[in-house]
Amino acid sequence: MRDLSVINELNIDFMGIRRPAVILSGVVLLLCILAMVIRGFNLGLDFTGGTVLEVGYQNPAELSDVRTALEAKGFTGATVQHFGTRSDVLIRLAPEAGEEASAELSDSVFQALSEAVGGQVELRRVEFVGPQVGEELREQGGLAVLFALIGILVYVALRFEWRFAVGAVVAIVHDVIFTVGMFALFQIPFDLTVLAAVLAVIGYSLNDTIVIFDRIRENFRRMRKGTVIDITNVSINQTLSRTVVTSGTTLLVLIALYIFGGEALNGFSLALIIGVVVGTYSTIFVATAAVILLGVSRADLLPVPKEGAEAGSSLP
Repeated sequence: MRDLSVINELNIDFMGIRRPAVILSGVVLLLCILAMVIRGFNLGLDFTGGTVLEVGYQNPAELSDVRTALEAKGFTGATVQHFGTRSDVLIRLAPEAGEEASAELSDSVFQALSEAVGGQVELRRVEFVGPQVGEELREQGGLAVLFALIGILVYVALRFEWRFAVGAVVAIVHDVIFTVGMFALFQIPFDLTVLAAVLAVIGYSLNDTIVIFDRIRENFRRMRKGTVIDITNVSINQTLSRTVVTSGTTLLVLIALYIFGGEALNGFSLALIIGVVVGTYSTIFVATAAVILLGVSRADLLPVPKEGAEAGSSLP
């Protein structure tokens, strides 16, 4: 508690460095957009289509040996990862031109793996995702993000003021572009779990932004002196302890999930780690900076007097 009280007593001039922070964000976002346009995404089979096989070995399997056995039979470019235990292996194969059925493909893969280990392997699950289904998932994922942003814009505009709504959406767009841009830049596989993490990042970033916006509105009504910059800085410093505790505990869980959750959850946890870090940054330096740039004032947040209130107060 004593450490939190020290944080609450800080008086950091966050808005004093908002311009360098905005420039930094602009440069990084430009790099992310270029990565998305030039390099594209390393889309998973959820979006591209393909075949997924789950096999079980009697003994712990080395992924390098599994890849070698597949490549020896002509199955190049397969994604191989442990699933659950080191004896369970998940194999993802991208669709090939002229491939009609997944049954023959799965039989060929199973035969190649069986020959490599002398038959000590069990085929447990086979799933096939067609390219058309993958395209539909891409479209629906993009629409989910778009509808989420529109809903947030309407919600914040009704609860606060349109400048705050724009600031919140700008910060969320900043977080989404940064998160997916990192996946494009480093060619990290992008699948449905990562898309789910991006949607979670939107909610997390909005929650942190709403807390600061609510404190700014409260301080505009309570503090009679001070400029917009002063009141914004006070509000950010007052909520800093909450931000540090929330982001810190969330990151601890996500880092543990990334380290111990296995390869199946690596993309999901990594996207959330990136989103939590950049979301905390954007709430302070992007959302509030955008509100100030749009010219918010004390009059925009003061309650509107009811009609007849002034006339009633003048009566004897």
